[in-house]
Amino acid sequence: MKKTATLVLIFVSFFAFSQQESTDQKVETLLKKMTLQEKIGQLNQYTSDDAATGPITINSNKQSEIKKGLIGSMLNVLGTKRTRQYQELAMQSRLKIPLLFGLDVIHGYKTTFPVPLAEAASWDLAAMELSARIAATEAAASGIHWTFAPMVDISRDPRWGRVMEGAGEDTYLGSKIAYARVKGFQGNLGDVNSVMACVKHFAAYGAAVGGRDYNSVDMSNRMLWETYLPPFKSALDAGAATFMNSFNDLNGIPATGNSYLQRDILKGKWNFQGFVVSDWGSIGEMVAHGYAKDNKEAALAAITAGSDMDMESNAYLYNLEQLVKENKVPMALIDDAVKRILRKKFELGLFDDPYKFCNAEREQAALTNPEHTKAARTMAAKSIVLLKNERDVLPLSKGLKTIAFIGPMVKPKRINHGFWSIDLKEIDSTYIVSQWEGLENKVGKRTKILYAKGCGVEDKSKEGFADALNVASQAEVIILSIGENFNKSGEAKSKSNLHLPGVQEELIKELQKTGKPIVILINAGRPLIFDWIADNMPTIVYTWWLGSEAGNAIADVLFGDYNPSGKLPMSFPRTEGQIPIYYNHFSTGRPAPTETSTNYVSSYIDLKNSPKFSFGFGLSYTTFEYSALKLSKKSMKNNETITVSLNITNTGSVKGEEVVQLYLRDRFGSVVRPISELKDFEKVALNRGETKTIQFTIDNQKLSFYNNALEFVSEPGDFDVMIGSSSADIRLRDSFELVK
Repeated sequence: MKKTATLVLIFVSFFAFSQQESTDQKVETLLKKMTLQEKIGQLNQYTSDDAATGPITINSNKQSEIKKGLIGSMLNVLGTKRTRQYQELAMQSRLKIPLLFGLDVIHGYKTTFPVPLAEAASWDLAAMELSARIAATEAAASGIHWTFAPMVDISRDPRWGRVMEGAGEDTYLGSKIAYARVKGFQGNLGDVNSVMACVKHFAAYGAAVGGRDYNSVDMSNRMLWETYLPPFKSALDAGAATFMNSFNDLNGIPATGNSYLQRDILKGKWNFQGFVVSDWGSIGEMVAHGYAKDNKEAALAAITAGSDMDMESNAYLYNLEQLVKENKVPMALIDDAVKRILRKKFELGLFDDPYKFCNAEREQAALTNPEHTKAARTMAAKSIVLLKNERDVLPLSKGLKTIAFIGPMVKPKRINHGFWSIDLKEIDSTYIVSQWEGLENKVGKRTKILYAKGCGVEDKSKEGFADALNVASQAEVIILSIGENFNKSGEAKSKSNLHLPGVQEELIKELQKTGKPIVILINAGRPLIFDWIADNMPTIVYTWWLGSEAGNAIADVLFGDYNPSGKLPMSFPRTEGQIPIYYNHFSTGRPAPTETSTNYVSSYIDLKNSPKFSFGFGLSYTTFEYSALKLSKKSMKNNETITVSLNITNTGSVKGEEVVQLYLRDRFGSVVRPISELKDFEKVALNRGETKTIQFTIDNQKLSFYNNALEFVSEPGDFDVMIGSSSADIRLRDSFELVK
């Protein structure tokens, strides 16, 4: 029996090797037929001219270039009709090399899920993988081969608008989410319900100085390797097909022309076999950086550094041929880039059937699948974070007779999609559930809902206050939906002021005078600053931007049909002056012993050091007790492990989920170590009164770090084990020693 199994394994391995060899042979055969111009064409990507509506109009120059094989990829082409028409042009080229179609499918296609930072608040890796899978299914059914996601940049600065696209401030959590989202998007690459992932932005874009988009990044290589690179490596380990480089310069070298990032790390040390695409125009932008004098020099820098595909700068199309003729760019560099791109086109099956992703029936079925809607509703509910519930106002009683639903976010629909959503104008917005509709769906005719806008999001007018107060006076409870506009977080949306805009806070203060219970819903794509509200309002729910099913999901949480379980993936500052703020900072030589200590210690004299809401924080409608912490042993060697076990009990009256978080601290090292580091977590569901035993394994990997020589090592010494409900709410502690 063992002999038979061995023979089968050998056959399978040989077959897999032969298939890969066959693909490589096909690539080599095609490459030999290509002219230099055709090769360069594969490295060139353009956006479409016609967006999503009206007649399909393709610029005559682009039509000509596609027919000549001078365009390898298109982006922003929506729908099977359009992708087919573009692909038909490519099939008129001499070698009939199919186009790749890419699109920013960031948090859903037609079915929109919460913005990625909100999804990260769920700490539910399986749910995030499923949302990416559904997004891929819908996008692929609409002719898309490739999404420019996930964004895996670590960011500790909420002024940077693109925090909404990522997983927050923590490297460990970000790495786990990067892996899950790549797996979700790609599935089995080549299937008609999968798309290639594009991991971005390589690298360290999330550390832009001052949180200002496109700005410089300056950091040590040790910080780069320990904090910012691990999520990229995790995405690569998940099989990511492509990477996108970033707009920023890193230590003085633009990422697009950075050989250390692309050649040495990504394609060298990590042996990445996919291809790298520039961000929009970033090759040409090296001129503005002051790194290249013109597009020709920029093209030389980019191709030499390892950027394979040029998105929208035309630098390759108009300059690479001359650079090859001048012997400044070896043909081997061109060939390597082309082969990487062609290989993906073969793996997707586009040479066998260029139109395999262009099926109108499959498109219609995917975009109307009710299971996708259910998943979006569940994901949205999981992403909501309960920040305060001091008087147990929530969950609301289903016996309420009258509710006042007030605020500028109550009735609009499309705002719930958040930034970077797909604008399918051909599909009406009836499938998007507004917050008003969600509440109506939940209470039916048994409860009267009164509405008042109260104020706008950003304007200064208080004309609507009187109407809001009148409505509030008639209700048993007030639900107030406020926040930032959906298009105020995202790319090019950096902000110096993160406070609630307009007169929204003043509206809250007026409504507070009614004495009625008030539930605050805060809609945003990033951490906002709302200190007065946090101090004075007893019930606060952070709803982010939750997508198509926002209204239903919010209602599910408000009435207790879903017990909130979200935990913050970023620290929420008290004021902008604290930024950057993050939980895993170093101690310093003069740490503040208490929050009020300010005398010659590392602290502010006018503000606490701690955030308003800490990383990992989030409440539930039930309570959890942590107990019986046990370590399997008190010392370990590098090749050993320690098992950490504990009990968690639901001590409240309803079923709930808790994210049990394991933090470690290396007390002493050859370089200083953070005061705590998330090293594992488990999301566990418990019925009321139920107890479960949770186990974590500590191995050498969890104890290792990059030393000053950039060696990934562990060092003998003492380690603290901390188990808790957030980075600031540690319930159980112990310690152990790592020995030689």
